[in-house]
Amino acid sequence: MSDFLQDFQNDLKENVNGFIAVSVTEVETGMSYCSLSVNPDFDPELASAYNLEVVKAKLNAIKALGLNQKISDILISLTDQIHIIDVSEDGRYFIYLAVDSKKANLGLTRATLSKYKKDIVAKL
Repeated sequence: MSDFLQDFQNDLKENVNGFIAVSVTEVETGMSYCSLSVNPDFDPELASAYNLEVVKAKLNAIKALGLNQKISDILISLTDQIHIIDVSEDGRYFIYLAVDSKKANLGLTRATLSKYKKDIVAKL
């Protein structure tokens, strides 16, 4: 794993309140470039594999509707977790982040992810 990705996931772990897990996945192949979880029962690579299907379904819906749009992010609110699927501007990668909804600040969390999106495209 590159130093950038190691620093990225450690930064999220240390600076995002309620951090549970993160991974970076390539949309075309489904390959996970990095993953980290503070919960040994939570597999971010498995979650990313399923979330890839969510991204692909949304891309198909956009195409079917004839929309000239790109996915910025997809927010999934669970009972006590928030899952964010943050898609890179070029659509090649997504960051999957799970946080505790009682501890996380959604605005700060999204802003933190946004600052990394461009770096991920440039460095992968």
